[in-house]
Amino acid sequence: MSITLLSSPLQGFTDFRFRNAFHHYFGGIDTFYAPYIRLNGKLKIKQSYQNDLQLDNNNTLEVIPQVITNDADEFLYVVKYIQSLGYKELNWNLGCPYPMVTKSGMGSGLICNPDKINEVLHKAHNETDVLVSMKMRMGYENAQEILDVFPVLDTYPLKNIAIHARIGKQLYKGPVDLDAFEKCISSTKHKLYYNGDITSVAAFKKIQERFPGIDHFMIGRGLIADPFLPSMIKNNTTEYPVNRWQIFSEFHDTIYQQYDEYLSGPTPIKMKMLGFWEFFSESFSNPKKTYKAIKKASNPKKYKDAVASILKNEMLLSN
Repeated sequence: MSITLLSSPLQGFTDFRFRNAFHHYFGGIDTFYAPYIRLNGKLKIKQSYQNDLQLDNNNTLEVIPQVITNDADEFLYVVKYIQSLGYKELNWNLGCPYPMVTKSGMGSGLICNPDKINEVLHKAHNETDVLVSMKMRMGYENAQEILDVFPVLDTYPLKNIAIHARIGKQLYKGPVDLDAFEKCISSTKHKLYYNGDITSVAAFKKIQERFPGIDHFMIGRGLIADPFLPSMIKNNTTEYPVNRWQIFSEFHDTIYQQYDEYLSGPTPIKMKMLGFWEFFSESFSNPKKTYKAIKKASNPKKYKDAVASILKNEMLLSN
């Protein structure tokens, strides 16, 4: 059975600049999900969301837009917007675990409200012809929540449901709950995608062996921590390319340059890259030391020197 790998949308990370560079240097991802559009009660699409979904910025890869909302009219507004750009599918985020989202009754904080979910899906399927897919957690408080909402979801022709095998209040702490995910498989007629803790080829294989009927896997944080992971999974290898650090260096320089042009001043680019290095450092021989060196770099020159030194060290270690 051939497998399909998808990039999970990560707010603040997986925008079009990252997606295009990732696709160019590493490959292995079949479909990218764009970070969610959030309207905050105003029927207006922010410029940054417009830039992210502009077709000119996404012409080398397959991208699916995503919305986070608990309001049917907002959902329909986003449907009209993405359809005006030529997109046919909208992914609905019921997965975000962060308190500022869940306290507003959105993301994984909405899973406990089947009536509200039904209201949005009813309008979407009766007033538009958009293809709806879902990104979910098991629930916010407990893994029963998703089981209680499946009867509602099963009444609609959803394309698929991607499930991160944790509950919302866990955030990303603690292990994924594979037993709860297994219950989901037998509790819905919909096609399920697996998401959660695919951080290595070995971790992927364990999940694949546990769920032989699943053929779509979504990778989130693991894809940033080790950008070679998707292509290694696809090629069934644990061997990195011989020029691993050279490829990573070119990828890094590409996104750095693009974010530097987009963000104004040394502080925003420093914070942006620091966010990436929280993940990148995990693939280096000494993650803590690597991240500390990046954190200490107080200006763009020192930052570039730190990156060059870190990569030189890795190249020496790998020879």
